[in-house]
Amino acid sequence: MGVPCSKFSLCCFHSNLKPSPHDFFDLENGGENGKNVLPSFTEFSLDVLMIATDGFAADNIVSEHGEKAPNVVYKGLLENGHWVAVKRFNRSAWPDSRQFLDEAKAVGNLRSERLANLLGCCCEGEQRLLVAEFMPNETLAKHLFHWDSQPMKWAMRLRVALYLAQAMEYCCNKGRAIYHDLNAYRILFDQDGNPRLSCFGLMKNSRDGKSYSTNLAFTPPEYMRTGRVTSESVVYSFGTMLLDLLSGKHIPPSHALDLIRVKNLTMLMDSCLEGDFSNDDGTELVRLATRCLQYEARERPNAKSLVNSLITIQKETEVLSHVLLGIKHGTATPPQPLVLTTTGEACLRRDLTALHEILQKTGYKDDEGIANELSFQMWTNQMQETLNSKKQGDAAFRAKDFMTAIECYTQFNDGGTMVSPTIYARRCLCYLMSDMAQEALGDAMQAQVISSEWPTAFYIQSVALFSLGMENDAQEALKEATKLEAKRSKT
Repeated sequence: MGVPCSKFSLCCFHSNLKPSPHDFFDLENGGENGKNVLPSFTEFSLDVLMIATDGFAADNIVSEHGEKAPNVVYKGLLENGHWVAVKRFNRSAWPDSRQFLDEAKAVGNLRSERLANLLGCCCEGEQRLLVAEFMPNETLAKHLFHWDSQPMKWAMRLRVALYLAQAMEYCCNKGRAIYHDLNAYRILFDQDGNPRLSCFGLMKNSRDGKSYSTNLAFTPPEYMRTGRVTSESVVYSFGTMLLDLLSGKHIPPSHALDLIRVKNLTMLMDSCLEGDFSNDDGTELVRLATRCLQYEARERPNAKSLVNSLITIQKETEVLSHVLLGIKHGTATPPQPLVLTTTGEACLRRDLTALHEILQKTGYKDDEGIANELSFQMWTNQMQETLNSKKQGDAAFRAKDFMTAIECYTQFNDGGTMVSPTIYARRCLCYLMSDMAQEALGDAMQAQVISSEWPTAFYIQSVALFSLGMENDAQEALKEATKLEAKRSKT
């Protein structure tokens, strides 16, 4: 399933035009003069995404709560050199594979420069993954709440509000008005510093439209009654985003509305702005936020109305987004991931058949130089029995009779007259083939003890660790194996 990675042509959006608040490009219909057209929705294979993310390595996690998040987002590099964001759902999510695929394809049909667009998905076995454009310049939460060098400028805050409203309007026009858990972590900045709405929130979690990841302090009143997200609920969440932009903090709507009612706007506005905005602009944004946060859903404005209101108060429209954001254009490209060898890729995929072929092909050449206590026992009956057990084990290994191979290799090791890291590696693979991952790990570690700079010892150790669910440790073993193999190839 899926298209070979080398054929997946991703054309990232790079705008050389000065931003105009009055229009944006619909990439689905050709973008600017037919440029920047993204590829159609693709079904990726799990192997391709595992390689792209280094086996879902912890170092590649970019989602808010890291490994503790119920659904983790990773950065990944496809074989053709394009970066993607890969969202991996937990095993209990989306039990219906057809529902997941249908929902992903529906979201994947959207193409807009205001979205971090969904490029594809993967649905193999219990795995449910989404693949989207990678946005290299962090989230709105980072730039608004956790900034390092400078607070976000007022003109940029207004641009974020407009672009978000335009994203919402586009989705509404395409029949995808529902967005789950809209917050400052869902707004991402692309290579040009332009804000985009993550496509992941457009995926509903079930057919009844319920959302399972909502902070109750910021939920629309009707959600508390019905547990459902509607298009009006999304507008309410947009109102909370306007409060974020005004205050530079994530404050509950009830508290903000209390300040607005008593006309204490000074307490509401971000003190870091230091008069960077006019009172009229601030008042207009407060007015819009208040309209979005109306208790009655029918009294809230629609997305088109929000766009029209926000267009009129835009500032510094000739200034490029990356300048307003205070970043260098094209920065924040992630470091190059580990380049795996054929053996490494087989380990990452846990392709035991491929590993069996590799071990069989390499034979015992890596045992050369291993010290063995043979002395005068070499020609004794004990030695002959040991060699016979090795010979029988190798025959069983070739025939893929893994239980017999385990028995024969165990006799060889118990003989005590010879030490062979290859025997331990082969028995390790036999254990893996027989779903005995713990025993396999023991053999892999023993092979490492015998030959501490042997790449194969670390490779098979990584597979055993992957099988035991110890992904971080497996990644470290895989990195060490790759490093040792690269070192060996230079000598």
